[in-house]
Formats: sequence, C-alpha cells, structure tokens
Amino acid sequence: MWRVGRSSDAREKLLGAACELMRARGYGAIGVAEICERAGVRKGSFYYFFESKQALTVEALRHAWEEESAAWRAVLGGGGHPFRRLEALLRAQVKAQYDSKRDVGVVRGCLYGNLVLEVGGNDEAVHACLAEIFDQQVAMVHNVLHEAHAEGMLPTDRATRAHARAVLAQLEGMVLFAKLDNDPQLLDTLWEHVEGVLALN
Repeated sequence: MWRVGRSSDAREKLLGAACELMRARGYGAIGVAEICERAGVRKGSFYYFFESKQALTVEALRHAWEEESAAWRAVLGGGGHPFRRLEALLRAQVKAQYDSKRDVGVVRGCLYGNLVLEVGGNDEAVHACLAEIFDQQVAMVHNVLHEAHAEGMLPTDRATRAHARAVLAQLEGMVLFAKLDNDPQLLDTLWEHVEGVLALN
C-alpha cells in the first residue's frame, strides 16, 4: 500500500534525478532505469507517477523552471534601475556557468537551450514545454525593457518583444560558445554585448 509521504518523496526524487541527469548528459542518453537508480526509486514504481520518460521530462522541466523563475522574478521585479536589474540577472547566469566548471569540471550550459538543440521538433510535448519556458523568459525581459521605456531610458523601437528575444539570444549564444570551449570566461563580456544589442553605449 502506498503511503502519501513516501509517494510524494519518490516523485520529487524522480523529478530531481531527471533534471540532474539531463543537465549532465541530455535527454536521449538517459533512460527510465538510470533515472530510477539515481533517484533511489524502484523502476516499477516509476509508472505510478509518470506514464513515460517524456511525461517525466515535461514535469521535470516545469519543476526546474518554477524554481528558477522565482529567482528571475526576484531580480527583475525588484526596485531600482531597470538595466541594473537586467545586468544582475545576466551576471547570475554567468556565475552559474562558472560554478558548473568549478563543481563538475565542465560548462554545462543552459538546460533548456541544450534540450532545444537536442530535441528540436522531434518530441512535440517536450518542445511545447520548452517553448512555453522561453516565452515566459522573453516576457520577463520585455517587462524590464518596457519599464525602461516608461522611465525615458529606452526608445519605443527598442522596448520591444523582439529586442527582449535578442537579449536572451545573446545570452544563449554566448553560453553555447562557453560550453563549446569549456571556458566560462567567454561570458565575461556578455553584458557589454547586451548593451550593444539595446544600443545603450
């Protein structure tokens, strides 16, 4: 018989294990058995919570973004100069890659960006989940640009959703090159490039 506490704990462990393994090795290289082993959950119990690896992946991504988006909102939604808040968010993303290199010896890159490149449009459910996450990220950055425009710091033609997307594209692209060279120092000029995208300098 299932006990509520044990069930809940097992589900959280599976979500955590899936995220950890995907950050390290991607989506296609891992299977249900390995996820269960990492989580310390019997494989037979996996299907009590999730009907497939795909279903687990979607939930794991949403779970990870729920935690990360809270940090994004805390930084971007705080008081003070809009561009300083945006810079703080980007510097936090850079720090995460430095931490990855220090802790595991490699720049792992962005979980969501990595999966977009790996999965593409071959898995509709995972692709839709990733599209939703990036859409929320673009919206958060767009809100900051809109604030900057309202305060007279950014002209109308640069306080757009397209420019918000360009800011995130700059982040994802530079993270990709840092991962390629396994060198987080390539990210040290990220904010300078974003300033260029927004024509702040």
